[in-house]
Amino acid sequence: MRHQLTFACEGATLAATLDEAPGTTGLLIVSGGNEIRSGAHRGMAMLAQRIADAGHPVFRFDRRGIGDSEGENGGYTSSAPDIAAAIAAFRRAAPQLTRIIAFGNCDAASALLLHQPLALDGLILANPWTYENDDSEETDEPALPPAAAIRARYLSRLTDPKSLLRLLKGEIDVKKLARGLSALGRRAAPAAPNSLPARLNTALAALLCPATILLATGDRTAQAFVENCNPGAVPVERLDSSSHSFAGDDGEWLFQKLLAALK
Repeated sequence: MRHQLTFACEGATLAATLDEAPGTTGLLIVSGGNEIRSGAHRGMAMLAQRIADAGHPVFRFDRRGIGDSEGENGGYTSSAPDIAAAIAAFRRAAPQLTRIIAFGNCDAASALLLHQPLALDGLILANPWTYENDDSEETDEPALPPAAAIRARYLSRLTDPKSLLRLLKGEIDVKKLARGLSALGRRAAPAAPNSLPARLNTALAALLCPATILLATGDRTAQAFVENCNPGAVPVERLDSSSHSFAGDDGEWLFQKLLAALK
């Protein structure tokens, strides 16, 4: 059964949803970007129902300034109090809990890393955000995709007879092609000490709770993470997909990974 509830965070009232279940390990879902707790196309709401049906309570919430919650939206970098308050509210709402695993996609994954330590027993971090812009819905992505994306794209084209035929016929912009190929040999500049990738690397190395990173290999945000960050000892699991939010059939893969972490 799904319950609507509220909790306090630094003087603001935040809205939340609990999908009730008897299990003693619960899932906290932290929304990415400026998405409300239901997620894109209600994806997180449907995921929460499936997890609860499998026996694990699920807590979702809108951080300050988002959706039904009061306060000012300070972005994911200022969401530490929101997450901490949500964890406490989850424990009050489901007092049987002995463990809480948190799941975040995109900048929610980065927030869960940057704001450690939190009172959590595990992390599932999907496609962590590494661009310096504070808002993943108004991206600060470079003019060119990550080099890994360019390599994959041009390898596919160079082995595709139709693309080669288009090149011979002059149907492909040679200048654009040369610009893309020139990026293949570029070396990523070392991350500045205070850059987001550097801070994520530091957080990954200092983690005190188990974590798993999930990457959709065709997603630009995931590709940028691979280029910019070093997960160290944190296990990485990959899905051959370009879906940033694991939409459609990819949702089953995500569900199974979450379920495995909760057991």
